[in-house]
Amino acid sequence: MKSSKNHIPHTRGLLALSPIVVLLAVYLTSSLMAGDFYRIPISVAFVVTAVYGVCMLRGLSLRERVEVFSSGAANPDIMYMVWIFCLAGVFASSAKAMGAVDATVALTLKAIPGEFLPAGIFLATCFISMAIGTSVGTIVALTPVVTALAPQIGCSTAWLVASVVGGAFFGDNLSFISDTTIAATQSQGCRMKDKFRTNFIIVLPAALLTLGIYLWGGEVNFHQSAVAESVEWYKALPYLLVIVLALLGVNVLVVLLVGTVLTDVIGCASGAMDGVGVLTAAGDGLGSMCELILVTLLAGGVMNIVKQAGGFDYLIERLTSRIASRRGAEAVVSLLTALTNLCTANNTIAILTMGSIARNLSQRYTIPPRKTASLMDIASCVVQGVIPYGAQLLMASGLAAVSPIEIIPHLYYPMLLGVMLVASIVFQFPKR
Repeated sequence: MKSSKNHIPHTRGLLALSPIVVLLAVYLTSSLMAGDFYRIPISVAFVVTAVYGVCMLRGLSLRERVEVFSSGAANPDIMYMVWIFCLAGVFASSAKAMGAVDATVALTLKAIPGEFLPAGIFLATCFISMAIGTSVGTIVALTPVVTALAPQIGCSTAWLVASVVGGAFFGDNLSFISDTTIAATQSQGCRMKDKFRTNFIIVLPAALLTLGIYLWGGEVNFHQSAVAESVEWYKALPYLLVIVLALLGVNVLVVLLVGTVLTDVIGCASGAMDGVGVLTAAGDGLGSMCELILVTLLAGGVMNIVKQAGGFDYLIERLTSRIASRRGAEAVVSLLTALTNLCTANNTIAILTMGSIARNLSQRYTIPPRKTASLMDIASCVVQGVIPYGAQLLMASGLAAVSPIEIIPHLYYPMLLGVMLVASIVFQFPKR
C-alpha cells in the first residue's frame, strides 16, 4: 500500500472508493425495484461492480487492469477460503444424505428443553469459537445442525442461524489463538492477557444482553412431539468428531476432510448410502457452494482495485488529519479499522493493514496498547459480522440456504458489540 504521507486529491480519493458505492447502489436499487431483497443474487451486483472497477482504474492498459483485479481474487487468503467452502459443502451435503443432521437434531432435542435451545446454542457457540479461535470453523460445524433444528422448535432459520454467527464472533474476538487477537496484540506490542481483560469488559454487556434476548425475547414454539422416540446416535458421530477435532486445534481443512470420510464410512456401513450416493452427495455439496465461491473471488478482486486506486490511503489521510483528543484518536483507530474491513471483507487483514498507523496514534495520544488492540479487534468483528459479502455470513447463508440479507437483522450480538465499542470510547472505559 502506498504511504499515507502522499497527498491524495479529494476527487481521486472519492473515485477510488466509488466501487463500494456502486456495489451498494446496484444491490439496493435492484432489490427495491424487484420489491424483494432476497430475489437479486449479490453475485450479480459484484459482477457489475467488478466491471466498473476495471474501467475506473487509470493509467493502465486493459490487461493490466484485469491483472490488478485477478491478483486480488487470487490472494492466498481468498484461495484458502475457497478450499474451506468446497470441503464444507461436501461435508454438509454428505452428512445430510447419511442422516447425521437428523440424528444430531434428535440428540439435541432430547438433551436440552426446546424453549432454552436458542440461548443454549448461543452459549455453546461462544465457548466453541473461543476454544478453537475461528469463527468460520464454528459456523461450518454448527450451521447445518441449527438449520435442521429451526423448524423443530418453531422459529425461523435465519433467526437461529444468526445466533451461531453472533456466538462465533464472540469467541473469535476473545480467543487467545484467534488470528485477529494475535494480529492485534502483536501490532500494538501488548500481552494477550492484558488485551483479553480489556476486551472482555467491553464485550461482556453485549453478550449478556444477547443471551437475554434468546432467553426471553425469542420466537420459540416448541412441541414435545418433535422429539423422536429413538435416535440412531452413531450417525451423529461425524458432527461430534468435527467439534472435538476443532477444540483440539486441528486445522479446519483437516477437520472437514476427516469428518467427510467418517460420514461416508458410516453411511455405507449402515446402508444409508452407496458408492454412487457418496459421489452424488459430494457433487451436490460442491454445487451448493458455487455462488459463495464466486462472490468471494469477486470481492477480493474489487477490494484490490480500491486499494490500488488509493482508496485506503485517502481514508487514512482524511481521518487522521482531524484528531484533537484521545477520544478522537480512539474513534479514528476504530473507524479506520472498520472501513478497511469493509473494503477487504477480512478482519485479520484489516487489523494488519492498520496496525502501524494505530500504534503511532496510540503513542501520540497516550492510549494504552491493550485498549488500542481491543478497539481494532472489536471494530473489525463488528463490520465482519454484518457485511453480506463476508466469509462468515456467506458460509452461514450457503449452508442454511437463506439470503445473507435475511440473517443480518437478527445479528444482535455484532450490533450490540458496536454500541459497546462506541460507549467505551465516549465514556473512556475500562479505566485500568
